[in-house]
Parts: sequence; C-alpha cells; structure tokens
Amino acid sequence: MIPELGQISLILALCLSILLSTLPIVGAAKDNFIWMNLARPLSAGIFVFLGLSLGILAHAFVTDDFSVQIVAAQSNSLLPMRYKLTALWGGHEGSFLLWTFMLAAWMLLVSIYSKSMPLQFVARVLGVLGILCVCYILFMLATSNPFARIVPLPPLDGSDLNTALQDFGFIVHPPTLYMGYVGFSVVFAFAIAALLSGKLDSAWARWSRPWANIAWAILTIGIALGSWWAYYELGWGGWWAWDPVENPPLITWLFGTALIHSLAVTEKRGVFKSWTVLLAILAFAGSLLGTFITRSGLLTSVHAFASDPTRGVFILGILGLTVGGALLLYAIRAPLMKSELGFTLVSREIFLLVNNVLLVVSAASIFLGTLFPMVYQALTDDLISIGPPYFNAIFVPLMIILFVFLGIGPISRWKRTSTEYLVKQVSKIAVASLFIGLVLPLLVLLEFSVAATVCVILASWIVLTMFKDLRNKVANKSLLWIGLRSLPRSYYGMLLAHIGVAVMLIGVGLTTYFSSERSVLLGPGEEVELGSYAFMFNGHEEIRGPNYIGERANISVTKNDSDLGTLFPERRIYLATGTPSTEMAIDAGFLRDLFITLGEEKEGGSWSMTVYVKPFVRWIWLGAIFMALGGSIAAVDKRYRVLRRRKLEKKKKEASEVALQPAS
Repeated sequence: MIPELGQISLILALCLSILLSTLPIVGAAKDNFIWMNLARPLSAGIFVFLGLSLGILAHAFVTDDFSVQIVAAQSNSLLPMRYKLTALWGGHEGSFLLWTFMLAAWMLLVSIYSKSMPLQFVARVLGVLGILCVCYILFMLATSNPFARIVPLPPLDGSDLNTALQDFGFIVHPPTLYMGYVGFSVVFAFAIAALLSGKLDSAWARWSRPWANIAWAILTIGIALGSWWAYYELGWGGWWAWDPVENPPLITWLFGTALIHSLAVTEKRGVFKSWTVLLAILAFAGSLLGTFITRSGLLTSVHAFASDPTRGVFILGILGLTVGGALLLYAIRAPLMKSELGFTLVSREIFLLVNNVLLVVSAASIFLGTLFPMVYQALTDDLISIGPPYFNAIFVPLMIILFVFLGIGPISRWKRTSTEYLVKQVSKIAVASLFIGLVLPLLVLLEFSVAATVCVILASWIVLTMFKDLRNKVANKSLLWIGLRSLPRSYYGMLLAHIGVAVMLIGVGLTTYFSSERSVLLGPGEEVELGSYAFMFNGHEEIRGPNYIGERANISVTKNDSDLGTLFPERRIYLATGTPSTEMAIDAGFLRDLFITLGEEKEGGSWSMTVYVKPFVRWIWLGAIFMALGGSIAAVDKRYRVLRRRKLEKKKKEASEVALQPAS
C-alpha cells in the first residue's frame, strides 16, 4: 500500500504542475494579481509531493520491497544499506524521479529568492518551470512509473545493483550532475520569461547571472566527480574517454560557460542580448540531450538506464516541444533584441564574443561526433565508431585558441582597446610564459614533451595575465588592501575560475604525456620497476565483504630504497550475480599517483597486474574545484543582495505611502 501512496503523490504533483504551468502565465498576461501570486505556493506544493514520492520510493529500497519493479531490478537483500539508498538512482525510473524532484527544488529556491523581481516576471519563470514539471511527470506516469508492481508473485530477492555502481562515486556523482543539469532549466525559464514579456533589457541578465553561475559551478563539480570516479573505478587509469554518455554533460558545460560570460556582457554593456538568450536555450537543450541518450535505448553503457525506444520517442517529444517552442518564440521576438551600445573590433566585447564562438563550435563538434554514429546506425543498420582521435583533433586546437583569448580578455578594455596598450600589457607575459613552459616540466619531471610544454605555456599565460589585470586594478589605490577590498566578489570569482582552468590544464597536459604504465605477471617475492618506483608482490589473501568474496594482493612500493607504503588491489566476485569486479589501489599524491590494478591468477601462484605512474593527475580535479568555487563566489556577489534590499525597501516605502493616504 505504501508504494501506491508514492504514486498518488506523483499524481498530485502533476495536478499542481498543470495549475502552475497555466494560471500564473495567464495571470501575467492579463495582469491578474491573484493568479500570479499562486506561483509560489504551487511551487512549494510540487516540491512537497515530489519529495514525499521520492521518500516513499527510498523506503521501498530500504525495506527490500521486491514487489516494486525497480527495487527488484536494482537492489538485493545483501546490498549494504548505503547502496540500497543510492540504488534508487541506479535505474531509469528512480533516477528520473530524482531529476524531477531536483527541478522542484530549484523551483522552490527561485520562489524564495525572487522577492525583488517583478511579480509578472516571477510568475512567468515559475510557470515555464511548471511546464517542464508537467512534461517530466507525464513521462514517468506514461512510460516509467517508479512504483510499478510485480504481480501476482514478486521475487524473493532482487537482481542486485550493477557492480560498477557499488562505489562511493555513484553516491555523489549522479545527484551532483543532475543538480547542475537541472539548474540550467532555471536560466532557460528566465530567458523564456524575458521573451514572453518582451523586455529584453539588462535586468533579466542581472537576475539570471547568479542562477547561471551556481548551475555552472555544480555541473563543473558533477563532471569532475564523474571523471574522478571513472579514473579509479574502471581500472584503466584514465580520466576521460569521450564516451557518448560522458559527452552531453561536457556539451552542456561548454554552452553554460559561454552563457555565463555572455550574461556578464549583456548586463554590463547591454549587448549580445539575442546571443545570450540563444545560449540559455542551447544549455537547456544540452541537458535534455543527455537525458535522451541515456534513456532512449540508442546505446548500451554502464551509464545508460533504458532500452525501451518508446521512452526515447517521448523524450524526443519533450525536446521538440520545449526547445522547438523556445526557438520559435526566439525567432518571433528576435527583432526586439537590439544592442544599446557599440564597440570596436579590438575590445573586451569582441574577445568575449570570440571565446563564446569557440566554446559553441567545440560543443557542436562534440555533439556531431556523439550523435553521428547513432544516426548512421539508425539509417543504415551498420555500426560506425567515432573515438578519441576525432574529438582530440577538433577539440584540442579550438581550446588552444580559446586559452590564448582567455588571457587577453580580462586585460582588454570595454568598448575600445588600443593595440599599443594591449601589446604593452601582454608582451612581457608572453615571454615569461614561454620560459616557464619550457623550464618547469624539465625541472619537475626531467622529461620533455612538446604537447606538455604547450599546456604549461598556456596555463602560465592565463595565470600571469589574470594577475597582471589584478595589479592594474589596484595600482591607483593608496593602499594595497584598500584596492583589494574594493574589487567585487564577481571579479574574484572570475580570477579563481580562470586560475582553476590553468591548474586543470597543467594536470591534463602533464598526466597525458608523461604517464607511464606496465603490465606484468608477478609471483610472490617478485618486483617490477616503473620509472624510479619499485613494486614488490608480497602475496595475496582471501577476503569476504557483505555481498562479495575475493582476493586482495599485498604490494609494497619503494622509491630509491625508501619505503612508500603498501597497496592492496582487489579482485571480487559478487554473490548475487557472480559478476567479477576489480578494485584499484591508488597511492594518491599532490604531484603523482601510483595506481595498480589486479588481474587474474595464473599457474604457479603468479598474478597479472598493471602498474601506473600518473604525474599531476590530481591537478585536473583541483582545477575543477577552483572553477566551481569561482562560480559560487561570483554568484553571491554582494551587489545582487544590495539590489534586492533596495527594491524591497522601495516596495515597503510605496506600501506605507499608500496606507497613509486618506480614504476618498
């Protein structure tokens, strides 16, 4: 009976979503104060009922209610409790319920933190989000009911969660990724609300910027967590494989990166209005693309949830309705989006526009490489593979150009920048960057690689230009600390995010071109050397976990006869399904990782294994953390709070003046 309550909650959330998607929007059009004021309580009600539905489904997992189809398919009585809870998003139905609940959470946040915005605008924003809620809940009820029962005889036990998902990375990666994905729905709703109102001034860009920055920061962390999880869980020591399910988050992130920069220009200079609106639509479309790929049955992957083409058609319909409708509205309203100010060919506006174009072209190239094999197979019934060579050949050169402009942009000036000024600002920095790029890898790793050197040069270029810009901004202040305090948080957020890009670039370059690996067969007492490290196999022992059995190897690591500790890679067999799995052992360090995977036991007690030395790999995720922190700091810039407070004070003053007027 309890699962049926979850479905009733889902239906009630649908009813409230239908009201939210109609009454506030119609009220905004007719200037009906009562209907517009329904938007906020309706958003809260949807959040409550979807939260109740999600909680009831979680209860079914915790109590091993195998009469619920998704529980029987994704869980098992032997599964540890933490994985029973997170198995909720291990399947298609539960993950989509979580997705929709997160949309409701974003809606609730918008309703709470939008007091300073005009009521008509807020009603339209929440109404657009309500339309998305209607689409998602209808999709669940029509094709993906998370509370579907197995009747008349449910199984005695479940099939178990995919062994690759029984890991901490699965606990944190999908929810974070979904939260970032869904966050761009808010920015999409802001853009559509602005199009509906016909008022495409800088105000809507100012209201959208904090939401775009937060969504971008969360998505950055979500992608980084996925990269980190793939690195240590899949056993190949890599951090990005251009997988067709990895790519849509990156596409969305690239569109989102272009969007947050374009919003800044629209707010500050009143230009790029149409471009900014289009980017908001594209970022939202990227998030739906990821949903379509993983749930359409077009591919088989550890990431993919569904193999039912009906679901893919339904999601394609949602894509067509929302994105197609948005583009149609965009085409109708495009004549309203005229720039207020001009700028020359050498200006910060142009450099930011070039960066945006490069980001969009990069996203488009990844989109083409991801979707083309699926379209080709659908048309010809033949298989074709597009792998890393294609993506690297297109993406890497575009990023090199992007990073060059990333350094020039902050130093340049709005509206017009003289060429002489620009050359004077960057000439010494260019020389210093070349020197650092040539010398640093040789000093740290005692090796040379052209590609790695280019990465370090570009990273140095980004960092040095940012600090040059910081120095320029505080140069005329009497005291350094006064100058630093006078700069807004949004500037420090940009500074930290760009430094994060540089840190990640160093990690990518050095770990890609200086990593080493060796596959060996070792018996007890034997060792293998890799670089300056020696790995000795001391034997193995049998282990038993809550739902698996296996073997654990004991491998001691030394460097120049200095003991660095012991690593314990594992090979497991999960009892419910008999599925084998490997658990890597990693000695993590700031400058390098030592990575070991355990293979199979051979004759004579020898074991196959692969050892890796991966320099600076942690810098990839450290850079992502810096970027996410930068986005978050920019989102909480105090001027947004000042504007909100001033508008609230103005409203209170107007209300008090009305109250003091004598009755006629």
